[in-house]
Amino acid sequence: MGGVPAGGGLSPTSSRAGAMSRQFGTEVGASPPDHLSSPSLGVSSRPVVVPFVNSSNPGWPRGRRRSESPVVPPPFLPRVITTSGGPGAPADGAGPDIDGVGGRPDGAGRAGARPSRAVGVLRTCRPRQWLKNVLVFGAPAAAGVLSHRQAMLDSAAAFFLFCLAASGTYCINDVLDRKADRMHPTKRNRPIAAGVIPVPLALGVGALLLLASMGLSGAIGRPRLAIVLVAYVATTLAYSLWLKHEAVVDLGAVAAGFVLRAVAGGVAAAVPLSNWFLIVACFGSLFMVTGKREAEVQTLGESRGDHRSTLEEYTPSFLRYVRSVSSGVAMTAYCLWAFEKAHAASGAIWFELSIVPFVLGVLRYGLLIDAGKGGAPEDVVIGDRTLQILGLCLAALFAAGVYG
Repeated sequence: MGGVPAGGGLSPTSSRAGAMSRQFGTEVGASPPDHLSSPSLGVSSRPVVVPFVNSSNPGWPRGRRRSESPVVPPPFLPRVITTSGGPGAPADGAGPDIDGVGGRPDGAGRAGARPSRAVGVLRTCRPRQWLKNVLVFGAPAAAGVLSHRQAMLDSAAAFFLFCLAASGTYCINDVLDRKADRMHPTKRNRPIAAGVIPVPLALGVGALLLLASMGLSGAIGRPRLAIVLVAYVATTLAYSLWLKHEAVVDLGAVAAGFVLRAVAGGVAAAVPLSNWFLIVACFGSLFMVTGKREAEVQTLGESRGDHRSTLEEYTPSFLRYVRSVSSGVAMTAYCLWAFEKAHAASGAIWFELSIVPFVLGVLRYGLLIDAGKGGAPEDVVIGDRTLQILGLCLAALFAAGVYG
């Protein structure tokens, strides 16, 4: 009873194993094929024994005599999961795909997702940042002349010309910063840094936009506006070439771009610029620029010096100090300006009331900076509903004081 059947007969269990082996193309007890015996796949070249436990005799396979060899299951193909640094892992620098452009420094995105050069040129011009040019309407609005047709047309022309000039400087700045941008978590997806737009094309588009802005300002008979545009372009190019490498000076250079926009609106509409207006514009701009630097320091952390040397010199405490000083001066100057406007308006309270949304707006913006959201001022304004409501209240109250 305990022997193996004559003629090499197999037990039912062995018959099932033989059928499985024929199905999977191997023999019972055979070693896995060489391509499955690699140590990297975790498969040994020795037979693997998987017993089928018999409930009546837990120590021995069910339906099998002790004299028989255990059954070896057929080989299997393991599922290989690649991890960072292993075969099939993304190349170094590959990051999330943004706007269809891969995160790798060479600009190689997903197949079929690479944008056209036209789209890349448009993105390099940064139309979202044209929102900053709304500052050109500030001085004419404060002077109460936007209701005049000519003043409105002059202000709109200044807005258009600053859009051209700003986009031209963005193209040149991105060419100069392309190597540093490739080390930034989000700026590496800019078209020039990602290799979507060749450098000669970007330089050509930038030069064309700059020449067009200054040429058109002279053609429409606004030589003073052309002077402001030249000052803006010179400041921006000096920043891209040199000033951005000088700590503290870089803050002033970026803030100067906002102030020149505000000045351009007054020059275009031929309205005098109040001293309080200029103080609010200067220190309000410094407040926003400092918030931008603070967000970059928070985002890049210890590696911020690899992107830009000046970021390594800034400490969070120093940036908070500059932000506190600039916001305090801006709020104080606006209060004094509002009181001056109210006195000139023979007792109207609208200007005094506008102090409330202005101060709350500054404090709200500071809160967003502390939350790490100040990296792009235009995104802060577009993305925060509370800040938008406060801005509308400020505009409505100030307009009521000017035109009421």
